[in-house]
Amino acid sequence: MKGRQILLDHLQGREAAALMIDGQLSDLLIDGDAPRPGTVYTGMVDRQVKGQGGVFIKTPDGSAYLRGVRGITQGEMLHVQVTGYAELGKAIPVTHKLLFKSRYAIVTPDAAGLNLSRSIRDDNVRDRLMLVAHEAMEGSKMGLILRSVSAEANPDDIVDDITAMRKLAEQITFDLAQKPTLLVEGDGPHVVAWRDWIKPANVVTEEGCFESYDVMEAIESAKSILIPLGAGASMFVEPTKALISVDVNTGIDQSFFAGTKANIACARVLPSALRIRGLGGQITVDLAPMPKKERRTFENSLRAALRDDDVDTVMAGWTPLGHYELQRKRARQPLSELLIKSD
Repeated sequence: MKGRQILLDHLQGREAAALMIDGQLSDLLIDGDAPRPGTVYTGMVDRQVKGQGGVFIKTPDGSAYLRGVRGITQGEMLHVQVTGYAELGKAIPVTHKLLFKSRYAIVTPDAAGLNLSRSIRDDNVRDRLMLVAHEAMEGSKMGLILRSVSAEANPDDIVDDITAMRKLAEQITFDLAQKPTLLVEGDGPHVVAWRDWIKPANVVTEEGCFESYDVMEAIESAKSILIPLGAGASMFVEPTKALISVDVNTGIDQSFFAGTKANIACARVLPSALRIRGLGGQITVDLAPMPKKERRTFENSLRAALRDDDVDTVMAGWTPLGHYELQRKRARQPLSELLIKSD
């Protein structure tokens, strides 16, 4: 099926959202049991980690870890926000720099100033949006970022979005409890899909739409570590305790450029493959053999694919053995942890 479809359904009793592009699964969100990113707590400083610049924080949902803070003491209360998912057995990652994000606006209580997405380049549009921002944030010392989708949005919708986020931010920042407290939960898959999948799409909300639009079949394929790359090539994406291993193979093609073609195909689909499977952390790619001069081509292809990816990823570079490494934020729970295995 051609075009973009946003499908909102439930999977094994969990709220779920899928993005299909031209009949292929491009993104998948499934609600889990762990605290959602965006969740805000009043937390209590538990203990500092010497030499690492971080502290453990007590929250109602367990221990959290806050990096890069100084000048706070044990027992102090502060606001923290969940930034991603923890590895099994580890503390929840949090930040003390809160932000309140919606479809059009991001309100930043600790970073003053009114800003527009850099992708909005039309001066007339920027002037119009800045006027909307000034009016909606009048009297507030909080910061605001208007997202790229605001450029074509109805001004009334933008104002409503800013007002809702500003009100929530003011309510949270003025409420510092004296014990670990959950202040607001992060958005679930259906809201995140509305918030972040901003390109025009057909939205389907009927119960069972995952079946009728072949999402279930795509999810079954995503359970496999094998990903076909075309022309007989393939890659294996396999999580280990230490890292995510990606192995690229040319298959039956033994031509001189087979390795280069397979590696470029890997670069184009790797962000989506990791996103759907909910994989993050350290990623090591064992590429198929190719001339050293083609490394730049691979990097450019990967960089282009990552531009359309909303998960923070650092292209760390090449190892002495010729592997390519990335560091990716754990923005999703692994698919393998969310789905109940059935025989």
